[in-house]
Amino acid sequence: MKRNLAFSCLLCTLIFFSCNNQDSNMNNNPLLVDFNTPYQTPPFDQIKEEHYLPAFITAIELAKADIESIVSNKEEANFSNTILAMEKAGEKLEAISSIFFNINSAETNEQIQAIARDVSPLLTEYSNDIWLNETLFKKVKTVYENNNSGLDEEQIKLLEDTYKAFVRKGALLTGDKKARYREISKELSKLTLTYGENVLAETNSYKLHITKQDDLAGLPEAIIAAAAQLAKSEEKEGWIFSLQFPSYVPFMKYADNRELRKQMYMAYSTRGNRGNEHDNKDIVKSIVNLRLEKAQLLGFESHAQYVLEERMAKTPDKVNEFLQELLDRSYSFAKEEVDEVAQYAKNHDLKDQLQRWDFSYYSEKVKAEKFSFTEEMTKPYFQLEKVEQGIFDLATSLYGISFKENKDIPVYNPEVKAYEVYDENNKFLSILYLDFFPRKGKQGGAWMTNYREQYKNNDKDVRPFVSLVCNFSRPTEDTPSLLTYNEVRTFLHEFGHGLHGMLSETTYKSQSGTNVYRDFVELPSQILENWGTEKEWLKKVGQHYKTNQTIPDELVDKIMASANFQSGYQSVRQLSFGINDMAWHSITLPFDSDVVAFEHHAMEQTELFPEVKGTCFSSAFSHIFAGGYAAGYYGYKWAEVLDADAFSVFKNKGIFDKETAASFRDNILRKGGTKHPMDLYIAFRGQEPTIDALLEREGLVKK
Repeated sequence: MKRNLAFSCLLCTLIFFSCNNQDSNMNNNPLLVDFNTPYQTPPFDQIKEEHYLPAFITAIELAKADIESIVSNKEEANFSNTILAMEKAGEKLEAISSIFFNINSAETNEQIQAIARDVSPLLTEYSNDIWLNETLFKKVKTVYENNNSGLDEEQIKLLEDTYKAFVRKGALLTGDKKARYREISKELSKLTLTYGENVLAETNSYKLHITKQDDLAGLPEAIIAAAAQLAKSEEKEGWIFSLQFPSYVPFMKYADNRELRKQMYMAYSTRGNRGNEHDNKDIVKSIVNLRLEKAQLLGFESHAQYVLEERMAKTPDKVNEFLQELLDRSYSFAKEEVDEVAQYAKNHDLKDQLQRWDFSYYSEKVKAEKFSFTEEMTKPYFQLEKVEQGIFDLATSLYGISFKENKDIPVYNPEVKAYEVYDENNKFLSILYLDFFPRKGKQGGAWMTNYREQYKNNDKDVRPFVSLVCNFSRPTEDTPSLLTYNEVRTFLHEFGHGLHGMLSETTYKSQSGTNVYRDFVELPSQILENWGTEKEWLKKVGQHYKTNQTIPDELVDKIMASANFQSGYQSVRQLSFGINDMAWHSITLPFDSDVVAFEHHAMEQTELFPEVKGTCFSSAFSHIFAGGYAAGYYGYKWAEVLDADAFSVFKNKGIFDKETAASFRDNILRKGGTKHPMDLYIAFRGQEPTIDALLEREGLVKK
């Protein structure tokens, strides 16, 4: 409490100081001067925590001056002096924000989190000052309503997007409603940050410390070695397992000790629901209620209706019909798969009912028995460095691009690698950062982000800085980082997002790369995963880390044969997340009930196991409560329909067919958000997608 009070006092002092010493700040702060680095990449080696807040304050003032120059311009509003000027406003603030908030996700600490809590309201206020500025909106509206026959396609799209953004962010509100909109926006920015901080704190707070060798029974040697290394790093004897995926997932799959599996499961599944200082349930209530209130201020029945107005799916009814159709097609398969595992467990001495902490463990044994295959068998062939090269080679084969590591580019952690990316004509395309391993200051999961968007500044093509952040298995003292097959698929997924950013060829940064509808953004990522199911590519990338032996045909065949193992269960599991999301964001009345009871009711039709008291999914569902997927998680399944349908073209013409790859690059990857996603998809595919290819690919068709 004292720290926050002191920080608030510091904030006031810095605002005063910044206003009176702006020139000094800009000269001494590495964030406020031109970056003297290769390609003007962020100077991570020079940036310290104390630089961020003064930089933000100065950059906000500069950005406000950019907006004021548009507002005060006496010339008649036109595309150039209004829409284009807005697109270019606040460039320094945008650069600082991208650096800071990416660091807050990948390399955070208490000081950075404190800065984020103080800066976010300032940024929200700045944003609201733009969208709620009546004079500015009047200028935008004038341009929007005038005859714009002289504008090209991208300019028209930018104009339409800008006008819609004003309307959707409160420009038509008046009086008390406008003031309330400001309050809601500020409060949401704080709450979503706090939610994410709580999940990270809960994930980091739990460690399973094992000191008895017998408690390691069933675990592969590599997993045991990683746990021993973690214990050693914390100066403890024995082995430590954490809730980070590379530790948690294999423990749940292989540990024979059922009680310890339950302990790990409960620790993971009760995050944010422990009644402590990091409990997220009240925050969930506040977030969904504020989102509802904001949507209704803007004339929508629910937050889902508000969000989906700007999505391919368009309406909550269409999303719910889509989810229900896939659930109806998947559930019977999932039930049979769970029953099969339950019967196997019963036949192998499980005397109690199959529980959630049993499922991965016995599923892995069923899989091994059915296919003579486990993921541990493939890990020696998926050394991280070789998979990385294999994915680079895939990008070269499809799109002609190449990669060159540059150790002179500053990075924010010594583990991060930076690459220059070039096209087939050796023209510079992008910087690519790769950050692979879990750390205390890094959020869980995997994601792609940008430190700079691609855009064109007059005749200059400003190329992007793309970053892929993952949480893969660390190397140990005896072995390099060896990936599971699922981690290989994750790498492909994030690299697909990366290609969307790196290959962008648009005029305006707000339309470049991944700046597309949320239910379209997963197409480039998920389509690339398909190469991980193809023998031709797996044979290229799979090489034994000791012998360099190519992965045997027999093992690849087992991967392929087991590809649809429990596809019904996986489908229902993913659908349950989307259904939960839609339930929270389809409420039309303020919510003040029990969070656990609400989600249980929402997800009941997807349940395949007995309820476990004390667990809560919504209290750690960061995608929708701390990320950008609110009323949009269905997009993962939606994109699976798109990617299965789109990959069928590659399957028909050859998975390395350059003509097909060029069409996908030119019609989708390069176009960003310059057109409606369905128009882009049809330009590539020649027709709208259907779910048939997905159902067939996943074996969810009754024979």
